[in-house]
Amino acid sequence: MAYSVPLLLLILPFIFFSFGRALPREAIFDAADVLSDSGYVSMALTLEIVAETLLEQSPSATVFAPSDSAFKKSGQPSLDLLRFHLSPLPLPPASLRLLTAGSKIPTMLPGQTLTVTTSSSDRVTSFNNIKLTGSPIYDDGILLVYGIDRFFDPTFQFNSQRPSDNSDTSCSAKNHTASASDSFDQAIQTLKTGGYSAMASFLGMQLSGVADQSGITVFAPTDDTVMSRIGDFGEYPSFFRRHVVPCRLLWNDLVNFGDGSELPTFLDGFAINITRSDGVLILNGVPVFFPDVFFNDRVVVHGVSDVLAAQDSAIKDNALRIDDDDDDDDEILFDPSEF
Repeated sequence: MAYSVPLLLLILPFIFFSFGRALPREAIFDAADVLSDSGYVSMALTLEIVAETLLEQSPSATVFAPSDSAFKKSGQPSLDLLRFHLSPLPLPPASLRLLTAGSKIPTMLPGQTLTVTTSSSDRVTSFNNIKLTGSPIYDDGILLVYGIDRFFDPTFQFNSQRPSDNSDTSCSAKNHTASASDSFDQAIQTLKTGGYSAMASFLGMQLSGVADQSGITVFAPTDDTVMSRIGDFGEYPSFFRRHVVPCRLLWNDLVNFGDGSELPTFLDGFAINITRSDGVLILNGVPVFFPDVFFNDRVVVHGVSDVLAAQDSAIKDNALRIDDDDDDDDEILFDPSEF
């Protein structure tokens, strides 16, 4: 399926991607208390009931809480409908304001996303044509709760102009003629203010000449991730170049690539492999956390949740994490001879 608007990808089940510990039960019940005090009694009670089933499986979440009148009108929602009102991402207002109409955010209902329907004139974010409260009802940094006046409709369709069916999704077809705009200055400033200062510095130092010719796409890990994964100054050039593709790819371009497609990078011999799992788009084993963080006529930046490593390295890293988790568990969970 092709999309003509920026998308937030569906997130993989967190058993494959570990961003941290599960949400603490105390945070969930604190949020329920605040919801109840704020007049969202039905959702507060529901949140307490489904906490262990849904929220405690994720290290972060955003909850969209329908009003009590919505519960009275629609009745008790199904578990799937509740999943549709939960996102595994923490979405503060500052992040929501960066999303353009047509962008999608993942939900905990597999295969389903919420669509941003905020227009340029709106001051309040809306999903599926339903406005959120202007600020979170609850926000502790990893768990956020917004109020909505009715339930989201899982069958909602966003109308937009679709790209031509014969559009070319190859990297070379996405290059654009550069204009005289201050593309790099804009990108660098946005990255610095968004928690991507390390990548902003690399961008300013290394690739302006190349991008002037063809445009680039940057896959940017956050500063904390970068600092924890590289140490030697000599690693910096190769680290940066493997996160940069020599053509301009908006998110709607990326989702048009098929499984197994490879994007060349500025690091010789290093490519970014695109795959999917349960409908989720994955780059060398790493999900994109924030698509279209920045874009203009030369530069597109997508935020990623980890550094992009060669796939063999990523597999080894995941195996080591699993081994560490299972060191204290002698039980054999899977025996290939059984099949």
